[in-house]
Amino acid sequence: MKEKKKSDVSVLMDFAGNYKWLTVTGLFLSAVAMVLGMVPYICIWLVVRGLISAAPNFMQAADISKYGWTAFGFAVGSIVIYFMALLCTHLAAFRTASNIRKQGMRHLMEVPLGFFDNNASGYLRSRLDGAAGETETLLAHNLADIVGTAAMFISMIVLMFVFDWRMGLSCLFAAVISVVAMFSMMGGKNAKLMAEYQGAQDIMSKAGTEYVRGIPVVKVFQQTVYSFKAFKQAIDDYSNKAENYTVGVCEVPQSINLTFTEAAFSFLVPASLILAPMALSGGTFAEFVTNFAFYAIFSAIISTALAKIMFAASGTILASTALGRISHIMGAPKLKIADRPIVPKDNSIEFQGVTFTYEGADIPALENISFRVESGQTVALVGPSGGGKTTAASLIPRFWDATKGVVKVGGADVTKVDPHILMDNIAFVFQNNRLFKTSILENVRAARPEATRAEVEQALSAAQCNDIIEKLPDGIDTVIGSEGTYLSGGEQQRIALARAILKNAPIIVLDEATAFADPENEALIQKAFSELTKGRTVIMIAHRLSTVVGADKIIVLDSGRITEQGTHTELLENNGLYARMWEDYNKAAKWRILSEEAK
Repeated sequence: MKEKKKSDVSVLMDFAGNYKWLTVTGLFLSAVAMVLGMVPYICIWLVVRGLISAAPNFMQAADISKYGWTAFGFAVGSIVIYFMALLCTHLAAFRTASNIRKQGMRHLMEVPLGFFDNNASGYLRSRLDGAAGETETLLAHNLADIVGTAAMFISMIVLMFVFDWRMGLSCLFAAVISVVAMFSMMGGKNAKLMAEYQGAQDIMSKAGTEYVRGIPVVKVFQQTVYSFKAFKQAIDDYSNKAENYTVGVCEVPQSINLTFTEAAFSFLVPASLILAPMALSGGTFAEFVTNFAFYAIFSAIISTALAKIMFAASGTILASTALGRISHIMGAPKLKIADRPIVPKDNSIEFQGVTFTYEGADIPALENISFRVESGQTVALVGPSGGGKTTAASLIPRFWDATKGVVKVGGADVTKVDPHILMDNIAFVFQNNRLFKTSILENVRAARPEATRAEVEQALSAAQCNDIIEKLPDGIDTVIGSEGTYLSGGEQQRIALARAILKNAPIIVLDEATAFADPENEALIQKAFSELTKGRTVIMIAHRLSTVVGADKIIVLDSGRITEQGTHTELLENNGLYARMWEDYNKAAKWRILSEEAK
């Protein structure tokens, strides 16, 4: 049996947890406040009735003052209770948004690390933090307005038919047409158009961020805004969707809505002209005038009530879209943890018939990969771009799990090892390491928070970072990114190496660790490598083949398959893909720009 999909409100109530009662209380108080807010209109009608009955001796009208004070008391009471209702709904909304953020962060802590390769931090933040904020409006205002306005409408309908059902029906006619017009804008397939509009807004926001980051490139190459085709296309797409929705969907219904709600009184006039002769002949003209005054007053608040419903309904659509973005994060598969974890017995690594396909891809990134790395060995993964090198390395720490086959560390299937133990045994140095906007000390200590200052300094020294520390104003206490303090790519790489050295993990994964380093930094990084890899199992990914010549084993990957493996000498003798890559590498290394005289 297919599980019934929960409504957006039910989903939010689940997030609210123990604060659900605040929302319920707030909605009840909002309904009470709106009903109480109707009493002053009744009092006004009673005042009008008293004055008409006493005409022309208006001073003889009884209870005028009492009705006035009653209206004042109920008006103040309505305001106070509505304030209390909003207080409850706001507290519930803030707590619910906070719970969404907390649950989202807890969920993200349990997903595979590879999830973050496909979902940038800015994207996740806008999805989780921004969408959680958008739900606040629904819980804090929209639901209270919907429930309160519904209660007010029910009260209005009752009152409309109490005094003269014919006048009440004429006023209600305008409200019915207005409601139909509003639902035609926001219901059915148009709700999907609103979701597409919100999606286009998200895409434009991301493209705008990329545009701002790319301004230096535009200025250097003297390009124009049109060089950022993605940004322009995002703007055009957003503009088209906004225009299609506002003009194509909302223009006619909104015109009808405003026409009928603002002109509700005009429907009362012809009804009154029809009823007036009957009132005169029946001798109840005074009652007729009183009733007309009552409905004339009520017709004025119809537009206000319907406007509240319309804005509240738009809030529900926005919240629904926000929940859709949140569900993308909450629906991310968690990293599976074995019920009975096992512990690796050594630092060896083994791939047994491993195949891996990325989500949404048709072709496997790796296919039937098998190799073994003994404890203490250094193994290099080389091959053309897109061959599967980084993918293979990412399966070792379970950034992803193999689609088929088994990846083992220390003889244990990585899927059956406690993730914390697995991560403690592996240190990473990527080609594009990020440093936190904090001190050098805390950046390095992130690998082992309990490390002493002396241990951090020792790791920095081993990573050849002494020259970096000496030039910084506050040494290792200098905050990266503050007061113009920035490091080059090669310097950041050495700080990342210090972090890996401090972690002191028995398995090291180096992914293009010298990719962005200049010759001077590369030489220092290579010295740091000798300290980092000493006595450890190393998986090294490199395009610069000179860095892998001394590896114990070189594995050549092409199109997700192992084409050959062996030492540098053995692979050159095979005269295969590696030999051709080595020849091309040496040609590129010897390439020079010559002047006309040198030619």
